[in-house]
Formats: sequence, structure tokens, C-alpha cells
Amino acid sequence: MPKRLLLSSALVLLSLQGARAQQQALYLNPNQSLSVRVNDLISKLTLEEKVAQMLDQSAPIQRLNIPAYSWWNEALHGVGRSGPATVFPQAIGLAATFDDDLAQREANAISDEARAMYNAAVAQNHYVKYGGLTFWTPNINIFRDPRWGRGQETYGEDPYLTSRMGVAFVKGLQGNDPKYLKVAACAKHYAVHSGPEKLRHEFNAQASPQDLRETYLPAFHALVNAKVEAVMCAYNSTNGEPCCGNAFLLQDVLRKEWGFRGHVVSDCGALDDLYQGHKVVKNQTEAAVLALQRGVNLNCGDTYTALVGAVKQGLLKETQLDSSLAVLLRTRFKLGLFDPKGATPYDQIPTSVINSAEHRQLAREVALKSVVLLKNNGVLPLRNDLGKYFVTGPNATSVDALLGNYYGVSGQMTTILEGLVAGVQPGSQIEYKQGMLLDRPNVNPIDWTTGEAKQTDATIVVMGITGLLEGEEGESIASAHAGDRLDYNLPPNQIDFLRKLRKDNKRPIIAVVTGGSPMNLAEVHELADAVVLAWYPGEEGGNAVADIIFGKASPSGKLPITFPKSLDQLPAYESYGMKGRTYRYLEAEPMYPFGYGLSYAKFEYPGVKLSASKVAKNKPVDVEAIITNTGKMEGEEVVQLYLTHQARPSRQTPLYSLKSFKRVKLQPGASTTVKFTLTPAMLALINEKGEAVAPSGPVKIWVAGSLPTQRSQDLGAAKAAMATLVVR
Repeated sequence: MPKRLLLSSALVLLSLQGARAQQQALYLNPNQSLSVRVNDLISKLTLEEKVAQMLDQSAPIQRLNIPAYSWWNEALHGVGRSGPATVFPQAIGLAATFDDDLAQREANAISDEARAMYNAAVAQNHYVKYGGLTFWTPNINIFRDPRWGRGQETYGEDPYLTSRMGVAFVKGLQGNDPKYLKVAACAKHYAVHSGPEKLRHEFNAQASPQDLRETYLPAFHALVNAKVEAVMCAYNSTNGEPCCGNAFLLQDVLRKEWGFRGHVVSDCGALDDLYQGHKVVKNQTEAAVLALQRGVNLNCGDTYTALVGAVKQGLLKETQLDSSLAVLLRTRFKLGLFDPKGATPYDQIPTSVINSAEHRQLAREVALKSVVLLKNNGVLPLRNDLGKYFVTGPNATSVDALLGNYYGVSGQMTTILEGLVAGVQPGSQIEYKQGMLLDRPNVNPIDWTTGEAKQTDATIVVMGITGLLEGEEGESIASAHAGDRLDYNLPPNQIDFLRKLRKDNKRPIIAVVTGGSPMNLAEVHELADAVVLAWYPGEEGGNAVADIIFGKASPSGKLPITFPKSLDQLPAYESYGMKGRTYRYLEAEPMYPFGYGLSYAKFEYPGVKLSASKVAKNKPVDVEAIITNTGKMEGEEVVQLYLTHQARPSRQTPLYSLKSFKRVKLQPGASTTVKFTLTPAMLALINEKGEAVAPSGPVKIWVAGSLPTQRSQDLGAAKAAMATLVVR
């Protein structure tokens, strides 16, 4: 046999022997326990290889045939920053649906697409950034102040709503297989994090024990109970300690009190902030040691490269590093990344699910249920066979107005103009001119728009803001404040344009407003006959808006955040105390209340019935309410349950607290009974020490379609039903 063939045969034999050896390794055996597999793999790694696996872009280990892995992936409202994917409405829009079942269905569709993308990439040996199965979502921070540009990523200002939507999203992402995760979800940003964006790398958020336990921590606790796989520590400090080195948050609460068993990942570059921004340590090595000792398992960044030197210098024991790495590697094993192909039930999800017709229909459903009708003097719904419609405004053809931030891309983005054009009947005319720029006056003084608009049967003005003006630092390229909105008003040129349209014009004007945060809509409300808040509605946003405007469906979205009349009603942006913030503590009258949203149907709440008018402190109480649709159109209503503790102690006590909600659909003239159970935990108050204490005295129980205030009724919401419960 020629020497070349002998050499080739020897190499093949060695390769086969190496493969058999790898097959015999405990970490490759799916029948072994998770702990045995993890420990076996760690035992085979060098110190340098261990550290490399604790970085967000984990290097391959060729001698063990372990490919590179990207821990950093995004799926806020669809798979982001990766291949083509279904683009769902921004998270704040999903929150406006008040529909946690819908949130879980959306997340399930997203995780299907994520697995399909991963399967296709791995088949081609592609292991690239944003191509993994560990997704850094959902963002469950509390949207405590409308100035925060990233509030659009959250589920609003209420901890209960945020908890319900966040838990549902995690369940949809991670799946229900007893052994394998479909993808890994992450609760971020832990904790007490909501701006200012420009200061986030050095800012210290101060929160009282009551505000921590009542507002900032409940959603994180709920997601930990739902077995979220990861928690991301935030950039800022909380009560004097950087969140990624915070002993109270990471050790006392997360690990010991809540029993979290998943991994902790730093926000990107947050470990550098330990010495560059917060200056609690002197250098990179000290930052790496502090973060690892406090419980950070994965570094988004390169600070952990210093761990090699830290171990060699005796600043850290290698066994400490091993223990932290073991927690992290459990996630990769639970995803099936070290198992044979076909081992998980998700390995065969085909690419045909990506942006499928079914998923686009789901995106349309989410967008439809997210739209909030803020005003309607009777002009909506429009007939779709009028003589002529005029569409104008900077966001009518804007793809940016569909996306928000942390978005994916799709080849089937339906702008609002496209949706409206598709929604009119043949024989009708529809004309479009942009008319104005997004955030600056027109340079050309010639106006061919407002005059033509006045000659039509109805004008639809698509205005508001986009991700160019609000979002994360560095991404909102038209923002003067690193993505934050320190000016609460819409760009003045938009209001000027709307005034021109309204002048000497008695024909209907419908304002469609895009954006992800509260904004001053006082003059828009005054000038327009109807105001439709579309948020950032995703790839099917244009069709959903058209469905609402032309009456194919009744609007049912509700505000997950209060719209104040002005920023003067709020405390300073840098203040994290809850007094004077959100619907629970804002005593001033808002422009639009939390939970508010109109419908083409007409819902009434005749009354509330309690299973008992007096209960002991440790007993639950059942609540029943009748809801009737007295209107002429079918509609869905979000039935909301609020509490007000009348015997308010001298300490800080919420004016109202959302405790539950349910969606119902009613035909004209139909009624239904909605039932809730108030547990002792739901009835409890949080005291100044952060302790849950049973209330004493009367508690008002409200059931309504909006926050049960006079302002809601003045805007057209139904009067709330109320009953009083005495807790003894």
C-alpha cells in the first residue's frame, strides 16, 4: 500500500478513535445528570478556556469539537438583529393589549422562529453574533417616567401588569418541555433601572424599601418564580452599589430569598463601569473579581478576560470560577447544545415558520388589540366607500414608525399608508402627500397639502415620533438627549401643520399617532376629531390601523402608562421615589389615565358583588361583576380590578392598585359576568420597611374599563362599579 494511503488511513483511524473518545465523555451523554455533565466538561477545560466561555461571544474549543457560541441575542418583539423574521408590535404595544395569553402566543411564535433560524445556521456551520438561543428579553423595568427613551421596551408603569405579561412571555419563549428549553429568556435590567440614559453608567438610583418591594422588584420576583433562565444586572447603581456588584440584589434577594438557579449576565460593558463609571474598584481585574464574587456568571464585554490573571495572582480561586461557570453552562446543556442532533423536540422546526402567514396574522392580531382609541367624536369608524380620502403626515410611509427599537426586519412591512390604501373600496379615491417633516419645519414654503386635504371627505394625519427621537443611547440619532425625551411635546412643526389642516375645515380629521411613550397630545386632542394611538405596530401595523379606522374591528387597547398633562406634574426625572408617579401616586389630573381606551362598542358596569362584605385578614374574597355591551357593534373590553385602601395610614399608600384584569368579547346587547378572587396577598399593603402587611378597615373594590376616576369618565370611559370590603 502506498505510504500516502497508509498515512491517510492512520489519520482516519485516529479521527475515529478521537470521535469515540468524545462520545464516551460524560458531558456528551444525554443520559447522565445535568450536574455530572457540566462538571465533566469543566474538568476538561484549561483556565483560559473556562474564562473564554464566560464571555458573551464564547470562543470555540476545537480540541473538544465545541463550536463558538453567541450568548447575546435579542427578541423583544420578534427575533432581532438576525435574519428576516416576523416583526411584532413593540413591547409597550403588547402591554396595551392587557392580554397575557396573546403575549404567550406571540413569544411561542418568536421562539419557533428563533429555533428555525438556529437550526438552519448550524446546518451551514454558521456560529455568529446574534445567532444563538439565549435571548436577552423581556425588559420588565417599570416605566416610571415618560422621559425615558427605552420605556417603549417595557410593559408599562404597573408592576402587576408587567408581571403578568412578563411571565407569559417567558413561558412562550422557553417552552414547556420537561428537559429542554426551546430558548432561554432573560429578565432585565435588574434592578431599579429607567434612565436617565446619559447617566446610566454612573448613576445611583435610590429607592426606599417600600418602593423596592412594591414597585421595582415584584416583576423580577414573578419571573424568577416562573423559572426564567437568566437575569441581567443593570448599568446603574442601586442604593449605593453597582447593580452588577450589588450584594443585596444579587446575593441576598435573587439567590437566597428568591432561590434563583439560573445565570446572571451583565449588561454590555457594565463591568467596565465598576471602575470607569462608578469607581468602586481601581481597575479591570478588581472589577472582574468583584462581579464574579457577587454572582455575575456571564460578562457581556471583555472584563472577564482579566480573570485568568486574577486566578494566577491568587486574587480568586479557580474553584470559585468553576462554580460560577457551572451555573452558566447549565443553560447550554438545557438548550441541548451538547446533545446529538434530533435530541430536542425543537431541532426539526423548519424555516417555513419564519414570517409565515400564520405568524403575520398573529402580528396583525397583536397590533389590532394594541391600538388605543384616545378620542372619537363620532367620526370613526369611517366608511370605506367614501368619495375621497387624504393621507398625510411624516409617519404615513415610515418603516421606522413601525419598528421602535430592538427590532428585527421583514420583507413584508406594511406601512400605515399601505394599509389604508388596501382598506378602501374600489371607486373611492385616496391621495397621499407627506405634507411635513418629522421634527423640523419644511424648508420649502409652498404648501400644496393643506388646501387639497380640505377638499376631501376625510383626512388621516399620521404623526408622532419614531425611534429616531426616542430609544437607547447611541441609536436614536435625532435625539439630543441620548434617546431620552426631555421635551414632552411633539415637534412643534407637527402641531403647526395640524392647525393649518383644521383652519376653516369642518370635515373629519383623524390623527394617527405613533410612538412608544407618553407625549403631550393636548392640542392634537383638541384639533382632531379622533385620535388613534398606534404605538410602533410592527409589520402588520398598517393593516391593523386600517381595520380600526374603517370599522373592520373595534379598538380594544388600553393605556399601560399614564399620560400626564405636562412634565410639571411629575417629580424630577432623576428621582426614583414613587411619590407623585404613575397612576398609583399621581394626584394631579392626567391627560389620559392608566387603563384608558375607547371602543366602538359601549360597555356598562351595572354593579359588583362580593362573596362577603367583611373578611378576616387571612381570608380571600370572590368578586363578581356584570358587563353589558349596550352599543351597536361587537367589541372586546379589558375588565380591570382596582383596590383603594380607605383607611390610609400616614405612610405612602397607593391611590389605586391594579390587582387583576380579564378580556371579554361581547355582541351588541350581550352581558357576561366576570369573576375574580382577591387573595390576602393581593389585599396586603407594603409598609415603609418593605414588608407586606394585612390591611385593616374598609377597602374599595373597583371594576371598570379604565382607572376609576372622574377624568376617565370625562373622556368617555364607562362609570366604574364599586363595592366596599371591610378587612378585620
